[in-house]
Amino acid sequence: MKPDNKGSFLSDFAPWLRQLRQRQGRLWLGALLMLLTLAAAIGLLALSGWFITTTAIAGSLLAVGAAVSVDIYRPGGGIRFFAVTRTAARYGERLYNHDTVLRLLADLRAGMFAVLTRLDGRSLGRLRAAEWLNRLTADIDTLDSLYLRLLAPPLASLLAVCGIALLLWFFAPSVAVPVLAALLLTWLWLALGQARLGMAASRRRVAALDRLRSLTIEQLQGLAELRCYRTLGMHRQTLSDQEQDLYRDQRRLGRLQALGNAVVGLGVSLTAVLALWLGAGLYTANTLSGPLLVLMPLAVLAANEALALLPPAFTQLGATRAAAQRLNRLVASRSEIQEVEQPVALAERPPKVVFENVSLRYSSASPFDGDHEISSTQSLLALALDDVSFSIEPGERVALVGASGSGKSSVAQLLVRLIDPSSGQVYLNDRNVLELSISSLRQRVGYLTQRTELFHASLATNLCIGNSQADEDMLWQVLDLVDLQDWAKELPLGLDTWVGESGRQLSGGQARRVALARVLLTQADMMILDEPFTGLDEATVQRIAERLDTWLEDRTVLYLNHDNRCLPGVSRTLSLRSGRIVSGAE
Repeated sequence: MKPDNKGSFLSDFAPWLRQLRQRQGRLWLGALLMLLTLAAAIGLLALSGWFITTTAIAGSLLAVGAAVSVDIYRPGGGIRFFAVTRTAARYGERLYNHDTVLRLLADLRAGMFAVLTRLDGRSLGRLRAAEWLNRLTADIDTLDSLYLRLLAPPLASLLAVCGIALLLWFFAPSVAVPVLAALLLTWLWLALGQARLGMAASRRRVAALDRLRSLTIEQLQGLAELRCYRTLGMHRQTLSDQEQDLYRDQRRLGRLQALGNAVVGLGVSLTAVLALWLGAGLYTANTLSGPLLVLMPLAVLAANEALALLPPAFTQLGATRAAAQRLNRLVASRSEIQEVEQPVALAERPPKVVFENVSLRYSSASPFDGDHEISSTQSLLALALDDVSFSIEPGERVALVGASGSGKSSVAQLLVRLIDPSSGQVYLNDRNVLELSISSLRQRVGYLTQRTELFHASLATNLCIGNSQADEDMLWQVLDLVDLQDWAKELPLGLDTWVGESGRQLSGGQARRVALARVLLTQADMMILDEPFTGLDEATVQRIAERLDTWLEDRTVLYLNHDNRCLPGVSRTLSLRSGRIVSGAE
């Protein structure tokens, strides 16, 4: 997806600058440490040049028999002071500023994750999982350069340049003004010229990295399918083409950064020669001493340390801006699921469910298709549910059966307001779900989704997602309901055993039962169980069904399944085909 070119430079970075203000105390202290490092470097080089020249002249005079007195203790102490200060300040600045940046990145990730949790399924479906991952990782990591490279170093280097000019002003104002002008021109080129030259390539680099990561993840996940259909070579060629585009821009950015480094060296060196030339004129006119003549160009050479920080940062400014723009679009995203101004809490009792002429259409295209934005008139609507009407009485258990793609999961998502109907009404306890508090609704309705989502954490942690207040006895109880208690007790760490990323340490059937146990732990008044026994053998299904039959008593239950076999306590079956109820609605 191409970065949005709309919007001003300041508007792109304004939200992130406001974010930085939350830790402005730390940021100012970090900038002061950076400035202290540069000031110590300037003082060390200038004073060392003055001291070496003074002692050399004094030695020459002593050699010819002249009487000369030089205080070596105070300049020597000053040199040691600047050397120790430079080392300590640099170490402290790196440690402190990187700690600050890590705190800022943590703030940004938490904020972005909070934005994602507020989005509905349709909004989340507009980007692939790999692209969302890039937003939370790569794009936010790119923003670490905003303070560490784009704000503090230019400010510190500009103040350092002004400090050098002020130092020269005390000894030779006629030298200070040209030196300041030359260094400011160098600074402006490094900040503005490098940014302009690298803007397009660095923006393309961000987009290319995004595509490359997504393609790599897709290839790894679909390796078996690519091999089976003999298209792995074609996919590899696509990856290779993307890599070549990325390398081309990286080489260009490398050359531009080398140009910036050359400008630093050339600009500072020529300015030092200018200071030496102008100072030599004053020396021949007997208005400037020899040690001060050496001090001035050496002080200018110290600007190299300050200006060398700018080329890497401003050459990559386009990448930072592109990342900021993409995250701005994420922050601006709004869920299509919105509560009314005064939502009503769902009563704590088994609810009655009514679907009244409900139709649901999904957009088949996202707002962004590849590199081109799609207008709303171009988006095609796919019919998921068509004029669906049925009801479920409080405490009744109903099976909604149908083939894959018939619309069963859409019914479940409508009930918990992960999506809203295109037309028609959904009622719980005679209340339109649009009027209900979303948090109350999702607390009172337990939903076992078709996909099994387990986290890289312990078994207990994965279970407690369903009920954070659950004690160990409750965990063992729900594990017994899903026939996993004996298995869990045999684990080396019991409930503290980690299940692996996406539950990979478990079999498919075990993972499914853990997910079912997590939903049961909510103890909700209504249960929506989508394919609850997937991956289980018939004997295990029978044991679990018998235990669930008692546990689900007096709860409203909606089973979503391909058929109604082995579903405990089903009183009625509704058949769904191509988004329409074809039998059992009466």
